[in-house]
Amino acid sequence: MDLFDYMRQTNQEKEAPLAARLRPRTLDEVVGQQHIIGKDKLLYRAIQADKLSSIIFYGPPGTGKTTLARVIANTTSAEFMQINATVAGKKDMEEVVAKAKDNRGMFGKKTILFIDEIHRFNKSQQDYLLPFVEDGTLILIGATTENPYFEVNGALLSRSVIFELKPLSKEDIEELIRRAVYDQRGMGAYQAQIEPDALEFLADIAGGDARAALNAVELGVMTTQRSEDGKIHLTLEVAQECIQKRAVKYDKTGDNHYDTISAFIKSMRGSDPDAAVYYLARMLYAGESVTFIARRMMICASEDVGNADPTALQVAVSASLASERVGMPEAQIILAQAAAYIACAPKSNAAVNAIASAMKTVEETGNLAIPVHLQDAHYKGAAKLGHGKDYKYAHDYPNHYVRQQYLPYELSGREFYQPGGMGYEVKIKEHMQRIRREAAKTEQKPQDGAEQ
Repeated sequence: MDLFDYMRQTNQEKEAPLAARLRPRTLDEVVGQQHIIGKDKLLYRAIQADKLSSIIFYGPPGTGKTTLARVIANTTSAEFMQINATVAGKKDMEEVVAKAKDNRGMFGKKTILFIDEIHRFNKSQQDYLLPFVEDGTLILIGATTENPYFEVNGALLSRSVIFELKPLSKEDIEELIRRAVYDQRGMGAYQAQIEPDALEFLADIAGGDARAALNAVELGVMTTQRSEDGKIHLTLEVAQECIQKRAVKYDKTGDNHYDTISAFIKSMRGSDPDAAVYYLARMLYAGESVTFIARRMMICASEDVGNADPTALQVAVSASLASERVGMPEAQIILAQAAAYIACAPKSNAAVNAIASAMKTVEETGNLAIPVHLQDAHYKGAAKLGHGKDYKYAHDYPNHYVRQQYLPYELSGREFYQPGGMGYEVKIKEHMQRIRREAAKTEQKPQDGAEQ
């Protein structure tokens, strides 16, 4: 590195965004992700011992993927090289591979290649790296916000260890914000102070994204006038302006949390899509967990819609999976679609009543004997005991239905599931009534060609 390169790098570091300046230099400075970098964890031990194999970091933005790569760069004796898949081409990779071969052949030195946004590489670009990862020419560190099992070459995945990074906790974000405000590497020289309610608001609204919180802090410090005491005060009003969101009263562990989710569920149950979408928006705006919302929607789709529209549960499950893969902010569209569908669907709680009644009966009667003809005749000695004898195979009969005792004899005639009068349950009720009526007209015999 010549003098000009040194000056350029020095100026770049000084002018870099706050999030870049505060990047940890050692593992001990990293905040969060203790499930993979705790002192008893594999990744911590591998970094400390400088014995890394190829790895993939997978997680949402602002959770520390690049940070961990830079920590590795600061601690490894290997040559550390970095490219970004959004701009890099085959020529860039060829240069990296050539350098890695020289390091290995001439100096016996390993080469670590960090590829940010690795999911942006197409299949052929990923295939190009494969033989060099396989023979040890390169140790690959990939970072991606997308599920690697969908976006990364399976052959590369099989040669890598995948570490999933989680969104940072509110406490982790608060610690990072305090560092940003008071640390000299951050904004410490500006003599700023952050008010407790502003700190809590930014940590909560960041939704686990450290970069979003730090960008807001930097903007607040740089644009706020000093007060009479000579200090810059980051108030709640300043924080709201910097992140362009208002503080919504929403304590995720308090009454407001339970009141809002209750109103959301009751609005879907009450067939009011407008109210359902409104309460959904309130929860999302306040940073409620998408997973929590999706889970409650799946429950509602079964509990309150049920077989009146079986598609509602499919929609809710699909929305949950899609939201997890897509992430915010687009996930809010998926959740709104599902909430509106569940709200507009015909309603039935017949499944709730059925399982409640059945559970109560089981509790009261215990393990009643299963009719012999329903018992399994296949395990050793079962047939000799008469298990399965005289069982009638439903598919051998008209309408694929045959009358026989299915419930324990003590519960003969008991009804648990009673389809309602809405939506698809009308057809279910009509179908069951028809096949039972037709079966009752004549003595049932197997259809022609059926096995006796």
